[in-house]
Amino acid sequence: MRKAFIILGMMLIHASLSAQVLGLLKYDGGGDWYANPTALRNLSNYYNKATNAKSFVLPQEVTIETLLTSGVSFLHATGHGRIEFTESQRETLRRFATRGGFIHLDDNYGMKDFAESQLDLCFPEAQKEDVSHSHEIFNNVFSLNGLPKIHEHDNETPRAIGYYIQGELIALLTIESDIGDGWEDEEVHNDPKEKREKALKMGSNLVHWSIVRD
Repeated sequence: MRKAFIILGMMLIHASLSAQVLGLLKYDGGGDWYANPTALRNLSNYYNKATNAKSFVLPQEVTIETLLTSGVSFLHATGHGRIEFTESQRETLRRFATRGGFIHLDDNYGMKDFAESQLDLCFPEAQKEDVSHSHEIFNNVFSLNGLPKIHEHDNETPRAIGYYIQGELIALLTIESDIGDGWEDEEVHNDPKEKREKALKMGSNLVHWSIVRD
């Protein structure tokens, strides 16, 4: 156990110098926060190859209680059901975002209403609007024409709902897209390579945004 903590500490020190840390949020409410176990690892690898960066995924899931000391800069959550935050947890998420962290909630189908209401409570002062296709999240590492459509869900147009504080995008809810499924190992969903590429490119742009806004 002591060796594991030493290794983790070395990873976090290294991260502060030369890498970005991606973290999977283990949230309350009963939703399956663990739904896409291979997604962040694949996204990190893809982003590193595309940019020659050294990002990595925190070995253990992140709770809101450990978030501010975790070293995470890109916080990702997904699932098919309810997600809930206490007022204390909302305050922690606000502190994380205003310190340069970026929050991404990806509806895996069934999460969107819960996720949107919780983000509304987290950031009541934020300007909330669909992110323009001209925004940097669609135009940094890769030039993209909005969110890709990975899975059908309700067969509606994908939406990127952004939360802005002082004009800066600090949190994002993606719905009707399911890009997290597109980051998974190919055999999990058997998505075509073209769809997975689109999802990984979009995810890479989000990771990059968490770096440049830091």
